Formats: sequence, structure tokens, C-alpha cells
Amino acid sequence: RPAGPILAQELSRPVAPSASAFRFHPSFTMDVDYEDDALEEGARPAGRRMKGRGGEEDDRYAGKAGKFERLDDDDDETGAARSIEGWVIIVSGVHEEAQEDDIFEAFSEYGDIKNLHLNLDRRTGFVKGYAFIEYENKQEADVAIKSMDGNTLLDHKLDVSWAFAKPGSKKKGRR
Repeated sequence: RPAGPILAQELSRPVAPSASAFRFHPSFTMDVDYEDDALEEGARPAGRRMKGRGGEEDDRYAGKAGKFERLDDDDDETGAARSIEGWVIIVSGVHEEAQEDDIFEAFSEYGDIKNLHLNLDRRTGFVKGYAFIEYENKQEADVAIKSMDGNTLLDHKLDVSWAFAKPGSKKKGRR
């Protein structure tokens, strides 16, 4: 049709019936037999397979469910807790322009460093201000904490403590 104003004849065209035209008459009833569909209590419909946990009744979680391995207790007074791989200390107050080498050199004189993690800010690329250092044995980590806590590195005072503490210990693991 050509573009232009809408004519009165076009407005009088029949339109699709409204939703009210499809309503059921009030006297309309439907007979439904629910007895055939009823299942015994706890039974599942035949042919329907459930996915996910609890969909099958098997014994894969029976037995040792909820029983976890524990690390050996040291029964010491420091309150430090051993991680799975070693003894982890946290160093806070790290200068934002510090490199891994700076921290490694400062802390490697107290023992063999098994792992050193220095978090960087994604936006700026600078150090976030803390580092995690992992030692193989507790004595090395303890000496590093006692020696470096309160010392300065790149003109920043370091705060060094245990990264993990035993629950209910008297001394704080982290400050």
C-alpha cells in the first residue's frame, strides 16, 4: 500500500479475536481420573531418570562419609597450624614496588623457601602489600618470624606472623 495517512476504511477492518473470546463456558466440566496416575509414596515414575545428587540410591557415600583426615598436632604453645605442604607465614607492609627477589633474599637467610606468593594488583601491576612465604619446617619459619617482624624492607616496616593458626589457640596467628 502507498505511504500516507491511515484511512477510516482501514480502521474498520476486522481484527483478531481477544482473549475473552476463548473463555470456557461456566457449565463446562472436565472429568479427570487421578487414581491411575497416583504412585506409591516414595516411588518414582517409570521411565523418568533423575539427574544430579540424590537421583540414584546407591552406597557411594556410605561408610566414611564426613570423616576427614587430620594433620598431626604438635602440642606447642605458638598456636601455628601447618598447611598441607609446609609452614606458611604472612608478611604484610610490603612496599608496592618490591620484587619477589627482594623478599626472597630477605627471608631466604632463615631457611629454604619452598614457595613465595606475592599478589599483584590487576589494575596497577603493583604489589598489594602482602606476601605468603612457605618453609619446609617450622623452626625455619619461626626464626624468620622472630627475626623479620618489625624490620624494614624498602623503607616499609614489615609485620610478619603465622598465616594459619589453630582454632582456639591463645596466641593470634594473624594480626
